[in-house]
Amino acid sequence: MISRPKGTYDVLPNEVKAWTKLESTIRKVCQIYNYQEIRTPIFESGSVFHRDVNDTSDMVNKETYDFKDRSNRDITLRPEGTAGVVRAFIENKLYATSKMNKLFYIGPMFRYERPQKGRNRQFSQFGVEALGSNDPLLDAEVIALGASLIKALGLKNVKVKINSIGDKESRDKYREACVKYFNAYKEDLCSDCLIRLEKNPLRILDCKVDRDKDFFKNAPKIKDYLNESSLKHFEAVLNALKEMKISYEIDDNLVRGLDYYSHTVFELEVDILEFGAQNVIGAGGRYDSLVRDMQGPDTPGVGMAFGMERLLLACEYGGKVLSTLDYLHVYFIVLGQEAKKAALAQMNICRLGGLFCDMDYLDRGLKAQFKAADEHRAMFTCILGENELKDFKINIKNNETDVQETISLYEVYPYVLNHLNNKSACTSCKEKEVKKDE
Repeated sequence: MISRPKGTYDVLPNEVKAWTKLESTIRKVCQIYNYQEIRTPIFESGSVFHRDVNDTSDMVNKETYDFKDRSNRDITLRPEGTAGVVRAFIENKLYATSKMNKLFYIGPMFRYERPQKGRNRQFSQFGVEALGSNDPLLDAEVIALGASLIKALGLKNVKVKINSIGDKESRDKYREACVKYFNAYKEDLCSDCLIRLEKNPLRILDCKVDRDKDFFKNAPKIKDYLNESSLKHFEAVLNALKEMKISYEIDDNLVRGLDYYSHTVFELEVDILEFGAQNVIGAGGRYDSLVRDMQGPDTPGVGMAFGMERLLLACEYGGKVLSTLDYLHVYFIVLGQEAKKAALAQMNICRLGGLFCDMDYLDRGLKAQFKAADEHRAMFTCILGENELKDFKINIKNNETDVQETISLYEVYPYVLNHLNNKSACTSCKEKEVKKDE
């Protein structure tokens, strides 16, 4: 009998329904946050993933499936989604058609590692990549999207663990401190960490072998080496999470497993007894130099990924099917940083209530923002400037009737919901009248 390869699995007909439910929910949440789907090849040129000789991640060095094709080209089965999306972003010049690209993907990945429950050599991953802005509020939005997905699946007690690894200047200073500190403990480091000590000392903090040893407790903390701009970026992310009432815990040892991250890094955890200590269900961070490192234009980005199998295991505790629609309920047009922060908080309330929303993250002018609202087919446009903010007011326009009103800043969600409910009721009444006449 021919068997499936070790570390792979068959999704049988009675199991497919759970997958389609999960995928439907993902697409609905991404629609709410205005992220568009992208699909990249399952295999890529090896250079897409094997870019840097200093990359010490296990994924790059130990776990990729690499082979020569019939033309003797180096090919790699994709082990993660970000690099392939960035390659597609560059090759197809998506930056030329839109200054802001908010993308998501769902698909199989491949890593040669020890198979265990919820972790296979062929596995599926969902991820988002927001390319084009270095705004810290965008970091917060990506985290909020992940938290919203977990809640939409019926899971409770979402915990956000977050840290900053700063910009290059901050990391260089921290790297020097790590080398100096861990050199004194070389005899106690595992073989992998000895390599990391030479190539990328920050990755030592991510070690699952050494992290519980006593000398780790006194290792340097990167927070003590962040420069002013890095601290400002991190504080803005944390303040935005507070505005959206998303609880978080700062983890000084969180660095993530890939070497292209900068500034914000985070993990999303769920409280599931069966997961034990391995309760991380999604993770991500900012990567402001990756596009440039892959020979593209200097484009900042931030992303996040979930293992689909891990989500399915968690979904045994509940889930729901959501439909997809091709428009936004509300587009927020903002003028000024304080207005942007206030709009983000109100937008989060609307999103938690199921409304499809977005706003401008590129600090564009009014004309460009109104154009963006039209492109996204927004049913309502909310305009918020510093003057309105002082009075806790906001201008809202019904783009179907062209009626514009000034309402309380805190009434956006009930205002839109009331109009949608009235519209639904009117449609129902008209349908009944037509049937009566027939």
